[in-house]
Amino acid sequence: MKKLFYHLFLRLTAGASLFCCLAGNLIFPAFADQTIDLKGDAGGKRFDGIGAVSGGGATSVLLKDYPEPQRSQVLDLLFKPKFGASMSALLVEVPGDGNATQGAEPSHMHTRDDLNFSRGYEWWLMREAKKRNPDLTLDACAWGCPGWVGNGSFWSQDMCDYYVRWIQGLKSVYGLDLNAIGCRNEKGVNADFAKKFRATLDANGLDKIRIHAFDNWDKTKFDWARHMTNDLELRKAVAIFSNHTMSEIPTPADVLKLAESLDKPIWNTEEHVYKKGFDCELSLVKAFNENFLHSGVTKIVNWYLVGSVYSLEPYAEDPAAMIANSPWSGFYRTREVLWGYAHYGQFSKIGWTYLNGACGKLNDGGSFVTLKSPGKDYSVIIETKGAKTVQNLTFNVSGGLSSGKLCVWRSNAKEQFVRQTDIKLQNNSFTIALEPDTLYSISTTTGQQKGSFDNIPAETKFPFPYYETFEAYASPKQFGYLPRYTADIASVFEIAERPDNTGKCLRQVVSQKPQSWAPEWMPYTIIGDEHWQDYEVSADILLDNGGWAGVMGRVNNVGDGYGCAPKGYYLRLATNGTCTLVAINGKAGAVDLGDKEHQEALRAAGNTGEKGERQMITGTAKNFDVKQWHNVKLQFAGTAITGFVDGAQVLSATNSVFSHGMAGLVTGDSKTRNTACFDNLLINAVGTATPKPTTFSKKQMPIYK
Repeated sequence: MKKLFYHLFLRLTAGASLFCCLAGNLIFPAFADQTIDLKGDAGGKRFDGIGAVSGGGATSVLLKDYPEPQRSQVLDLLFKPKFGASMSALLVEVPGDGNATQGAEPSHMHTRDDLNFSRGYEWWLMREAKKRNPDLTLDACAWGCPGWVGNGSFWSQDMCDYYVRWIQGLKSVYGLDLNAIGCRNEKGVNADFAKKFRATLDANGLDKIRIHAFDNWDKTKFDWARHMTNDLELRKAVAIFSNHTMSEIPTPADVLKLAESLDKPIWNTEEHVYKKGFDCELSLVKAFNENFLHSGVTKIVNWYLVGSVYSLEPYAEDPAAMIANSPWSGFYRTREVLWGYAHYGQFSKIGWTYLNGACGKLNDGGSFVTLKSPGKDYSVIIETKGAKTVQNLTFNVSGGLSSGKLCVWRSNAKEQFVRQTDIKLQNNSFTIALEPDTLYSISTTTGQQKGSFDNIPAETKFPFPYYETFEAYASPKQFGYLPRYTADIASVFEIAERPDNTGKCLRQVVSQKPQSWAPEWMPYTIIGDEHWQDYEVSADILLDNGGWAGVMGRVNNVGDGYGCAPKGYYLRLATNGTCTLVAINGKAGAVDLGDKEHQEALRAAGNTGEKGERQMITGTAKNFDVKQWHNVKLQFAGTAITGFVDGAQVLSATNSVFSHGMAGLVTGDSKTRNTACFDNLLINAVGTATPKPTTFSKKQMPIYK
């Protein structure tokens, strides 16, 4: 009865008048009617797409390790047209070896004389996305860069050349054309760099790649644009006005007029919708609509694409369209917000237009935009967030638009992306009743579907014990030089040949501190389960470039997104054989050891080390030879913490500050960098025999051929 009543209500004409409507289990008063004229010949601004960002940290790092077919399924749900999110735009980070919120991605040029177009996974992700949707646009921007660039100056000719090399590799190795590129993410304005960058692109035959600038987020983010009035060279260099979070700080009115007068589009290169559940989906579409209505934005990408990071990392879930952080099991899941993307992506294409006179606000809360194809098709995307009543919305259709039936897809808190009864025009008009806090896509296009896959594997815990010998990577290049399951938080740990030529190992390869987007701690990578309590972590270590290196345990935090100092313990081995057990409590300060026993440990250790950490106790490895490999082991049993080198105990302490957390590897210090080699990483129960090396599924395929 309720369903019948609702469908009858949908067919009410614009002149009808009701006091209330039954929708679900609620009774809403009907609001005054609103009429919209859809004129196909009205013209409008070009629609440049919607999508998301891979980057601003190593946000997709665990996705590469998924088995097939689950890895392909995740990619289908993100990019396959008219299936899932159906994204039409992808922006990736140009990696720079440094932390950029959720970890670091490996550069194609660790040093000035280095060049490798197979490192990392962004090349692979772009290729897979483009394979699914050939019309998808590719955009890029750097958050940071290696330390050698510009001798420490990002805004340099070196950086222009660094960008060009990356773009050339994208084309020559992967056959992909970049459509646009930024200058630097959220690090101010440098007009001279934009001019220099334009000249460098043109000199290398890349004149078709448009520069967007300057990708900032605060209230002054558009101040630079006003200089275009008198700066012809800047006007020629920057093709697109771009910034972040226009839902929080919209484009100023005079900048809107300026952009229109100069015929330059406005893009939002990083929108933020950090919400949960359906509210995230509803708020996403509201943000997309209002980006155009209030800020003239014609392309919006949201940070970030897929939650393929460990759950203890900052922003591990709420922004992402999907969660895929369990590659050892193959489990993944969609978030409601994925279907917010679908409400746009499955009903539009890049090159359509925002139809003049057919985009606006609803009288009782909400908004709508109308997108028109180059032909007769059109789609109306509506959100009613915060509305208190059912609203009757009537559309009068003219100007050569299709007179065919319209499909209707709806999302609300109970169900997402569900097809409703089609609408047929009557006298070139149709009316729809809009429920509060609901999304609608109404379109003359066809073929939409709520894509899904059966038999998604159950989620399981990280494999324990875990023994990685790095010998499973016969061709490290095929894996982007990155082993399975490690997540580099600062600097880069790559699969490499052992210096003694006896097999593979893992090497921290960044010898100069990067110009990072966020403040950095030491180079480190994490692995495992944040709920682990009593265990031992060990690795063979070779100090091949001075300094020190070690193993980490009970790591339960890696920073808040701007700064990556962890919380947990690490045992480090220096070139003179000295071992130090260190407790670090993030950037908040030294560990509060509290009781008498802990205070005695402090006095025994004597001094503090890096900011936010406390050297608890030291020891010395016997028969130490810096030119040889040495096994370093950190063991946790309740509050007892013990350090070993080559099987011999070198120190012990009692500490209860951190009771659980992941394992990791670490090198160097916060001011300089030293490389080091690691092999035979073992995470095991305390005092048990060494297991066989962990085996990986044959379905966990390399990302490159």
